[in-house]
Amino acid sequence: MVAAIEPDILSPTFLEDPNAVLEVLREEYPVVYHEATEAWLLSRYDDVERAFKDKAFTSKNYEWQLEPVHGRTILQMEGRDHSAHRNLIAPAFRGSELTAKFVPVIAANARDLIDGFRHDGKVDLVDQFSIRFPINVIVDMLGLDKSDHERFQKWYHSIMMFLSNLTGDEEVMAQGLQTKEELEAYMMPIIAKRRANPGDDLLSTLCTAIIDGEQMTDLEIKAFVSLLLVAGGETTDKAMANMMMNLIANPDQLQAVRDDRSLIDNAFAETLRHSPPVQMIMRQPETDVEMHGVTIPAGSTVTCLIAGANRDPRRYADPDTFDIFREDLDVSKAFSGAANHTGFCLGRHFCIGAMLAKTEVDIATNQLLDAMDDVEFDGMPPTPEGVFTRAPKTMPLTFTPTGG
Repeated sequence: MVAAIEPDILSPTFLEDPNAVLEVLREEYPVVYHEATEAWLLSRYDDVERAFKDKAFTSKNYEWQLEPVHGRTILQMEGRDHSAHRNLIAPAFRGSELTAKFVPVIAANARDLIDGFRHDGKVDLVDQFSIRFPINVIVDMLGLDKSDHERFQKWYHSIMMFLSNLTGDEEVMAQGLQTKEELEAYMMPIIAKRRANPGDDLLSTLCTAIIDGEQMTDLEIKAFVSLLLVAGGETTDKAMANMMMNLIANPDQLQAVRDDRSLIDNAFAETLRHSPPVQMIMRQPETDVEMHGVTIPAGSTVTCLIAGANRDPRRYADPDTFDIFREDLDVSKAFSGAANHTGFCLGRHFCIGAMLAKTEVDIATNQLLDAMDDVEFDGMPPTPEGVFTRAPKTMPLTFTPTGG
């Protein structure tokens, strides 16, 4: 019986099927202390939503979780400091600036990768596309050397291993800190050159921007680049893989998307709900907080189980079913702070790159569907892997080549 499963997010059971454990947590332990990670776990939608929106919950946990590998970033800022930095960065990730400057960059990177397999009739969509596409886009948005795509891939994976290191593996921590030093040594000379000779790329925008009468420091800019690698890469990388996995596993829904490309937004939004790439996000209460008769002490780490919240039957009908036509998910708001899923977080720290991710997924999916017909898994369906983030590590497909 499900109730017999020990609700441990580090257990082999969770690694194999998180949703079985998340169901037990939601129904039997909506607030519970997890000793191995020294954190309080929240798994119901309303509780996770509160932790993201209530100002009693802060992002100060990022001081130990992110700052060692990134440096100080916008994620751990609050109040006026957070607003000022967010307002500086936001235009590049939405509206006319995103469309005019970066849509061509996104389209070109998708096309370059797809050209590598479009005539083959088979592809490992993860290895040959999804893990490469968003990082290549970010490198180009920043105006960095295309020859460094592979170097950034290596750094990206090292940083993600550091952030996902819930068990405190010392080798993973050491590799992450080494990556921080390597990225800093790479970026500092480039930042100096952009300050002296700015262009129209995103890095130049960061180098010349004025916040409250002051420019960002070199270390703040480097920290943002490091954060962008993860925040911009992880969401699109694993979300693309999960979305394609879900669609191929549901051929009728894949055909509906192929016939009506506006449904790509539905498929992406439903993937963020049903199969979120990031499974959990931490918060830290400023004061004691009571939830379900339990007092969470001030200064504690609170782990918001996004994957649990997004399958809460109190919020969604038939929550374990992937359904791009579901009526209880508002697609029109799914990529904004008014979203009714937690895949992009909620509240003041709602993912600033949500519209960039949406644009990348829309462009890439259109190009993939134009290039590949009769798409099927080559063998058994892939199995998602991971605890902190979750997606297939490989996805062999067969298809009928179409078009150019």
